[in-house]
Amino acid sequence: MHPSEMAVENGQRRSIAVRMKESWRAGDRSQVARLVIFVLALLAVVTFFSSIMTGAADASVGNLLRWLTGTETAEQALSLRDRIIIFDIRLPRAVLGLLVGAALAVSGAVMQGLFRNPLADPGLVGVSAGASLGAVLVIVLGSATFGPLFAAFGFYALPIAAFLGGLATTFLLYRIATRSGHTSVATMLLAGIAIAALAGAITGVMIFVADDQQLRDLTFWGLGSLAGASWPKILAAAPIILLSLAVVPFLARGLNALTLGEAAAFHMGVPVQRLKNVAIVSVAAATGASVAVSGGIGFVGIVVPHVLRLVIGPDHRFLLPASALLGGILLIFADMIARTIVPPAELPIGIITAFAGAPFFLWILLRGRSHMGL
Repeated sequence: MHPSEMAVENGQRRSIAVRMKESWRAGDRSQVARLVIFVLALLAVVTFFSSIMTGAADASVGNLLRWLTGTETAEQALSLRDRIIIFDIRLPRAVLGLLVGAALAVSGAVMQGLFRNPLADPGLVGVSAGASLGAVLVIVLGSATFGPLFAAFGFYALPIAAFLGGLATTFLLYRIATRSGHTSVATMLLAGIAIAALAGAITGVMIFVADDQQLRDLTFWGLGSLAGASWPKILAAAPIILLSLAVVPFLARGLNALTLGEAAAFHMGVPVQRLKNVAIVSVAAATGASVAVSGGIGFVGIVVPHVLRLVIGPDHRFLLPASALLGGILLIFADMIARTIVPPAELPIGIITAFAGAPFFLWILLRGRSHMGL
């Protein structure tokens, strides 16, 4: 490159960096963001233990408190029935709710940053439908077709299948919605609807050929639930979710730069294509593993990041960890409502999140339609 061209490019990078720093300073909410993250961390702990102590069955809350405070051991404070309820039913649900809520919320925040619009969400644009299809194929076709996969990965076969389904739909969605480096919001939403419909059609075929036992298993995927939480499922999904959540913070700087556009991010030294690839794989992995163990739970990925963006701003350095905390809190709280509102039965958790999320999504759409060309 000619020295004069290099000088011009370096000048462009410095100019973009200065403009970006000035824009962040103008709306600097870093102190507020840190305070919000601290409060959310405390609230997550409170919500987590509240979930363990809440349910249709009385598991001797007073005895549980004595165990938690260390006054007595678990064997001394809790009966065998209480230990089964707490350690084998409620504790796995709380852990799974925290993991799945964090995964879905962070996936939504990453997709919104990647596509640069507040409507991107794994559930709305077909990623969850693709992940569900991957899991349904494994459930219905089973070891007869995926014998090597089951033999090689065991408990991990279902999350891996869901991850591959989510990855395929995410990649397809990005390829359809992006042209000449520009991502169309309208195209993204319409393509997401089409992809979800196609995945739903194939899922319908699988339901048609499924036997009675498989049909009972497939009802789990309809609206989503944490009722099937168990330690083997957590051990299968947790490594994938935690690995995805560990990678995502390294994307924060690049996602911040993308708010100025892909060309500006490139001139700032951000490896845009690598950022896209890592973001897509991370979202697919987190969403796929979540769907594999909890079914399709919608609207967490769109509600949580948008609410936090209104409070702490768009800086992904704070938005991503705050989304993980609030997503876990929201899903645990929704699960508490789902299993106590109509005891001894419980509502699918997807109904609770849809009741809260659908009106919020419409509000976002109506509030921002003049800026999105819809």
